[in-house]
Amino acid sequence: MGKDTGFLEVERKTIPNRPPAERLKDWEEIHAHRDDAAVGKQASRCMDCGTPYCHTGIMISGMASGCPINNLIPEFNDLVYRNRWQEALARLRKTNNFPEFTGRVCPAPCEGSCVLGSIEPPVTIKDIECSIIDRGWEEGWLKPNPPGKRTGKKVAVVGSGPAGLACADQLNHAGHQVTVFERADRIGGLLMYGIPNMKLDKRQVVDRRVQLMRDEGVEFLTGIFIGKDKKWSAEKLRKDFDAVVLCCGATQARDLPIEGRDAAGIHPAMEFLTANTKHQLDHGFDGSIPALNAKGKHVVVIGGGDTGTDCVGTSLRQGCASVIQLEILPQPPLERAANNPWPEWPKVYKMDYGQEEAALVQGADPRSYLVQTRRFIKDAKGNLEGLEIYQIKWGKDDQGRFVPQEVPGTTRTIPCQLSLLALGFLGPEQDIIKNFAVETDPRSNVKAEHGKFTTNLPGVFAAGDMRRGQSLVVWAINEGRGAARECDRHLMGITRLP
Repeated sequence: MGKDTGFLEVERKTIPNRPPAERLKDWEEIHAHRDDAAVGKQASRCMDCGTPYCHTGIMISGMASGCPINNLIPEFNDLVYRNRWQEALARLRKTNNFPEFTGRVCPAPCEGSCVLGSIEPPVTIKDIECSIIDRGWEEGWLKPNPPGKRTGKKVAVVGSGPAGLACADQLNHAGHQVTVFERADRIGGLLMYGIPNMKLDKRQVVDRRVQLMRDEGVEFLTGIFIGKDKKWSAEKLRKDFDAVVLCCGATQARDLPIEGRDAAGIHPAMEFLTANTKHQLDHGFDGSIPALNAKGKHVVVIGGGDTGTDCVGTSLRQGCASVIQLEILPQPPLERAANNPWPEWPKVYKMDYGQEEAALVQGADPRSYLVQTRRFIKDAKGNLEGLEIYQIKWGKDDQGRFVPQEVPGTTRTIPCQLSLLALGFLGPEQDIIKNFAVETDPRSNVKAEHGKFTTNLPGVFAAGDMRRGQSLVVWAINEGRGAARECDRHLMGITRLP
């Protein structure tokens, strides 16, 4: 695959992001324009490794190792190296409905399990994937391809995030008439409002794909909250459609119920990010900021991960006075630890785009590790004015479980007028679950076995974060495709969907 000696001759070089000083001035994508010749050169590094773990999509130590949707990575790498881009696109589309999404926001577990990565920096798989699909759009290779024949079956997909869109896309191509219901005012779910524009452009990337699906026959209805909207109850959906697929995500945010939590100025991270993206889209990115903003404020983001990073980048663009990110875990090592061997996901220290931007503005990585918040401090009017925090260490309790333990003498107070809680999600919201009366598992997710995706109600399926809990966009696509396959089998007796 690729050039036989490419991995010996070519060093890994990713497509650079725009410089932090430049990108902080706008809400445009941070990604710089690619050089196709350079991408082909990077594709040449793909080895004829015999057992390409990059596309296995297995779980090791509770984390994805390889691509969860089994992208044919060695094949499209080889085709890009040989300058056969249109064929590379055809290979990529066999397994991935939306490479323009995963190529921008996926953490690339494929690269973590790349065989070359066991001895050298891995192949730039994510860059290559994104380059293939972007060139496909630019060259006009992606055109509406509605099914030649309709089955007469109607399917309702509830939720238009990556799982819902993947499910709808597959079912539509199987010939079913698909209607996607979305409670927000725009289609995309997490892709539209959960990920900032500088990481995933809404108009040029998300809306473009949604329009292609419309042109292929998928119907989209916005502003409809199934379970609350009296016109569209679960009973009506089950009566009007031959099958229903629930893809509503895991949007119940984890809270931090400590002293002072009722102070004004404390918000779930997703509330903050959604308000900003909606404002930017409504106002055409005119430089204005929403009512909920970080301008002139000392911001403390509690929690890490991609959502925490997005809060950092958004706060900086809104003109915050400072931003700090508190992490309860220790700083990861610079290289794989002995207990984190290849092909596991590498738990190593890295600077994401938000931290790079904060380091430019403030002079250092904004993250503080092994920190816990004791209380929120309010002023006389009930507004947030600071946090009381302390250092912790991890030790075992009487039952042998690792728990955070306070380090004596480390309590301190930091100024804060806006605190954003990026602590993950507990599971799906309960309105639609109660309305449909579907069974749930012990974690409050919809109970539906992976691979079957069937709930306790005949003809009602569940997929994505609503079924598996908070996860990656690429896993949501995996689930949406799987649910579509089983829904098609339910409707037709057999299925040809992959």
